[in-house]
Amino acid sequence: MATYKAPLRDMRFVYHEFLADQHLEDMPGMEDVPPELVDAVLEEMAKVAENILFPLNRSGDEEGCRFENGEVYTPRGFKEAYQRFREGGWTSLTSLPEYGGQGLPETVYVLTSEMMSASNLSFAIYTKLTHGAYFLLLKTASEEIKNLYLPKMVEGRWTGTMCLTEPQCGTDLGLLRTKAVPQPDGTYRLTGNKIFISGGEQDLSENIIHLVLARTPDAPPGVKGISLFLVPKFLVNPDGSLGRRNRIFCTAIEHKMGIKASSTCSISLEDATGYLIGELHKGLRAMFVMMNSARLEVGLQGLGLGEVAYQNAVAYAKERLQGRALTGPKYPDKPADPLIVHPDVRRMLLTMRAYTEGMRAISAWVGAHLDKENRHPDPAVRQEAEDFVALMTPIVKAFFTDLGFETANLAMQVYGGHGYIRENGIEQFVRDARIAQIYEGANGIQAMDLVGRKLPAHAGRFLRSFFHPVQRYLDERTGQTRLSFVTEPLAKAFSRLQRATAFIAERSLADPNEAGAAAYDYLHLFGFTAMAYCWARMAEIAQTKVESDTTGFYQAKLDTARFFMERILPKTSGLFSAIMSGSGSIMAFKDEAF
Repeated sequence: MATYKAPLRDMRFVYHEFLADQHLEDMPGMEDVPPELVDAVLEEMAKVAENILFPLNRSGDEEGCRFENGEVYTPRGFKEAYQRFREGGWTSLTSLPEYGGQGLPETVYVLTSEMMSASNLSFAIYTKLTHGAYFLLLKTASEEIKNLYLPKMVEGRWTGTMCLTEPQCGTDLGLLRTKAVPQPDGTYRLTGNKIFISGGEQDLSENIIHLVLARTPDAPPGVKGISLFLVPKFLVNPDGSLGRRNRIFCTAIEHKMGIKASSTCSISLEDATGYLIGELHKGLRAMFVMMNSARLEVGLQGLGLGEVAYQNAVAYAKERLQGRALTGPKYPDKPADPLIVHPDVRRMLLTMRAYTEGMRAISAWVGAHLDKENRHPDPAVRQEAEDFVALMTPIVKAFFTDLGFETANLAMQVYGGHGYIRENGIEQFVRDARIAQIYEGANGIQAMDLVGRKLPAHAGRFLRSFFHPVQRYLDERTGQTRLSFVTEPLAKAFSRLQRATAFIAERSLADPNEAGAAAYDYLHLFGFTAMAYCWARMAEIAQTKVESDTTGFYQAKLDTARFFMERILPKTSGLFSAIMSGSGSIMAFKDEAF
């Protein structure tokens, strides 16, 4: 049976020590968020994750959602768990106080979101979508809409969805057909079909606020003709009470490989009443607020599942007896040594550990920039933070989910045959992790977004938000031999990233296929370099505290950093070589030969 324990010690390290140079406490609104409060919030979320959500994870997977007469019923225990979650204030954690929120930093939300994904991803999805819908409405809706809808969403009584995909269009939203016909009273009547709508129907909340992309009759073709509409399940009266049922219905739920306790719905709109959000024909731009939030959330799903998979693999490797150590028995009093004595098992465990702790540091780093973007008084700092988040969003989404799936698979490998059967719970982590590489923009699309949009944007301005601090860090530590075991490998990887960036920028001007062929490898090169930077900084912090530490935490941090630099970061050499080989071997292959 799988277990989960929130990694609070490492989370405290990341927030209080790794992010110390971000000076979050100096920003407006942070004076009411002392370190003790952050620790208390993390500890309480750990209790929720460990004692309420995780016990429902396997049963929810086995039972799944039920669709009857147009209604969706979540697995046993989910409704009660959501009620406790909502009453505990977790739906309002980072929302603005004027809408009933607690106003805590996004960095704290990032850490709590990881715990939710690790303990029960299906449950987490219902809440994460509402978090993104809140931000979309906050940034793009009218004051009337915000005042009417946001308080109930912040309270958790109403949840949100994102309705983009249709049977004939996924990534290419220019092909969508859902129609929105304007009415004399300023509303719209929407007709069409949406698929793969997470949380599109469920029995957890009193109302569901669907954010729907559609076209008006006079809309230009392609993505330039898309508008965004708010379509509630129940219409809302001016006083905030619920009115009649709107004509938006669930027609089926999908039977999936994983996340079975999360309802994935087909939705039909039959002259449903909707309200325009933002400008007409500018809907995709507005929806990107929620899409980018969701992409960061999905990256945290990869991290969370990687963490819980790692924890269970370690426990199994320490308990399972299998053979003897290559150098002779380590536990001669036992009939065999535990798996953890074997070099290849240790390689897998250390890889998983390096990935999860590295991802946690990157996610907190991005979270700190979200807080700067939202709170910092200096417009220049806000702009740089916004640039950094935009640059890192496709990397967090794709890199984290690729590593999360790899980590879950490594956990299964540690378990061997016992991981492949349902009894131990590991195979669920693998199944649940797989979708994260696909939804909210498949990882190949994220790679194309990175090289096609983020790299050339504003003459490379986004890149400077990452390149400059890394270069500054390396310059300031030139000649410090005590750090050479992390700074020298980082410098080499960073050099490869810079050269690959220049190569793609130059070659893609003549042939766009060059960028497309390099995109996936480039995203991973970027991700590993970002992780190396975080590991170098974490190692530097640990080095100053290891001698006074009696718990072994900082020594383990140093040892993991060394493993990452010596055994994982060399992957950047292969990625660099693949990028520099160009697109020839990919694009010259004849279609008919496939």
